[in-house]
Amino acid sequence: MALPIVYTLSTCPTCDDLRTDWQRKSIPFEERRVDKSQAWLDEALRYADTVPIVVHPDGKIEVGFEGEAG
Repeated sequence: MALPIVYTLSTCPTCDDLRTDWQRKSIPFEERRVDKSQAWLDEALRYADTVPIVVHPDGKIEVGFEGEAG
């Protein structure tokens, strides 16, 4: 089963909100912290210049979480 990929920053309150909410709802995801890997930062920048960025298995892209961006 393919999981959504979530690009985050370690110091992003909006990313923290997304992580907490999805963990509470038991929504599985692959987290890629862009401040830990240049390759992941390069990937994330293909989609947007702010986090969180959610790349769903069907290709849908979401930037931000519940109306907020990091």
